[in-house]
Amino acid sequence: MLLTLPGRLVALALALAVALAAGALPLAGAAADALPARLDPRELWRLSEQLSEPDGYFRSDNLLSNEQYYPEVLDELIARTPAGGVYLGVGPEQNFSYIAAVRPRMAFITDVRRGNLHLQLLYKALFELSADRAEFVSRLFTKPRPAHLSTSSSAAEIMDAYWVVDTSAREVFDRNVREVHDHLTQTLDLPLPPGDLDGIANVYWAFYWFGPSITYASSSHTGFGRSRMANYYQLMLATDTYGRVRSFLASEESFRFVQDMQRRNLIVPVVGNFGGPHALRAIGRWVRERNAEISVFYVSNVEQYLRQEGLMDRFCANVASMPLAPGATFVRSLSGGGGFRNLLGDMRAETERCATRTVPTAGPDATVPRP
Repeated sequence: MLLTLPGRLVALALALAVALAAGALPLAGAAADALPARLDPRELWRLSEQLSEPDGYFRSDNLLSNEQYYPEVLDELIARTPAGGVYLGVGPEQNFSYIAAVRPRMAFITDVRRGNLHLQLLYKALFELSADRAEFVSRLFTKPRPAHLSTSSSAAEIMDAYWVVDTSAREVFDRNVREVHDHLTQTLDLPLPPGDLDGIANVYWAFYWFGPSITYASSSHTGFGRSRMANYYQLMLATDTYGRVRSFLASEESFRFVQDMQRRNLIVPVVGNFGGPHALRAIGRWVRERNAEISVFYVSNVEQYLRQEGLMDRFCANVASMPLAPGATFVRSLSGGGGFRNLLGDMRAETERCATRTVPTAGPDATVPRP
């Protein structure tokens, strides 16, 4: 049936009313969350490069966390923070356990060393290439998969199996490295320079060489606290106060949540100093432009080093410039009591005093050119 012009206007008004009622369109004045449901791999790489600062220094390559008691704060962290926010983190694999717990829509993992970007790219490839947890661990340590492992295996069954199985021959490792490189540069079409490819291979070698007994200190050659460090096996089986394993390998469902974020390119590795002029502020600006909010910031013990370098005020101002969700929470680690213990902090309350401070920048966007 043909509609007259007035009839068409009435029909359009009715359609808009239905869409608004169903939540398909934002109400006038509402801040519509425009976080992407996925990024193209090349968009991920461009974003990482745009947010990053030049490579920095730390005394350790930090291939593994040394915080064995992280599960103890997870229940409180989940209760304090809103679901579906943006997660910020630092360092290695512990981020995946926090991500599996708090279920953000997007994550940025920022570290002063470009070596951590290499580690994160290795993990990205392994998550995306693996069908399940057992295959992931097999690839990570270059060990043959025991036939009895399945998606219903517990984390303890998986880690126990790979603890005793022999490491594969060197040619298998070399093949795994090629597969990781091919996945990143061909399947995902990331324009990785030779230095980054070498860095990924070097990181991978440490996991091949040390296996699930690798610790924070294994590859640092410093001997710093070597006897007190938890290994990969122990971190994956760490429990909360109720005795529940809470790592990202605790269940297939937890693993698949992180895997899905990796496959949608929503875990962004960034190179930057927490007290620097660009990385954190650029992340905050990017999140704000999409009307989203940051809900969790895992800072580990980085603040200890920021204080030593006189950068705490800059860090505080950087965080204060971010769009923080109600209940936004710091996750820290402090040494003592037989190891590092994790503590939570109110991001808004702690950084309110810094909200009017500025950080010297090289320009309106504080862009730091890559070396």
